[in-house]
Formats: sequence, C-alpha cells, structure tokens
Amino acid sequence: MFSIGIITASDKGARGEREDISGKTIASMLAGIGEVKHYTVVPDDKDILSREIIRMADEMMIDLILTTGGTGLGPRDVTPEATLAVIDRHVPGIPEVMRAKSLEKTSRAMLSRAVAGLRGRTLIINLPGSPKGVQECLEVVLPALEHGLAIMKGEAGECARQ
Repeated sequence: MFSIGIITASDKGARGEREDISGKTIASMLAGIGEVKHYTVVPDDKDILSREIIRMADEMMIDLILTTGGTGLGPRDVTPEATLAVIDRHVPGIPEVMRAKSLEKTSRAMLSRAVAGLRGRTLIINLPGSPKGVQECLEVVLPALEHGLAIMKGEAGECARQ
C-alpha cells in the first residue's frame, strides 16, 4: 500500500465557498492502492501549491501526490507551473494518455495543461478540477499506477510477484 496526498487547487474551495467533490473522488478511487495520509484545499497560487507539494514529498514522504484543479487556461490556473517548479523529472506519458482518453469524449481535453513528474521518490500527477474529469483520467491511469509506484520505490520485483 502506498501513501497518498491530495491537493485541491481552488480559490472558492479554500475560502469554504465550494465543497471539494474532486478530492473525495480521488480518495475513493485510490482506496485499493493506498491510504490518503494528507488532504488539503489551497488557493490557486503557484507558491502555495509548490510549498505544499514540497512539504508532502520531502517532509511527509508521501508516495503519490494528486492535484485537482488549476490545469486549464484561466489566469489563476497555475497548478502545472507549481508542479514543474518542484519536480526533478518529467513523466510525460501520464498526462499524454489522460488527454488522449479524454479527447474521445470532448475536444476540450486538448486545453488541459496537466503535467506529471517525480520529486525524489514521490510521483506527482495533475488532474482536472471536475469530478467527472478526475474519474475519467484516473480510470485510464490506475491500471499502470501501482506498478509505476513500485518501480519508483525500488519494489518492482515484489509488485510483479503479487
């Protein structure tokens, strides 16, 4: 089982003006591969998002951080920039497959700027802000996610034997 962190980027959510359904969707969908160790809702602010990612990865040693929200074209959509500022290595296949699968349902998927990458031994994945978008993207990523996390942690042989 892996440790999971969820960060929802939402100005309204951070002010308590909107319930975070997307974060709850993530937690529900990942219950089979790990335990949510930390969950937070923060404003759409690059520095705050970057600091929270760093805190979860470096101090809390979270294996998987999933962000939701802030991946579009709006002026306050800065989650990809916050993620890019703190990762060591890109994992481009994850957002590529999420966009490809989402394009089967809506042409708006091409507007997603989501990224994924590694910070040390933590995998960070940006997801859309809508519960439906979260579900569609996680459904396509989940089949490979557990194996990818095991490789990242140096446990791929153990994962393959299970």
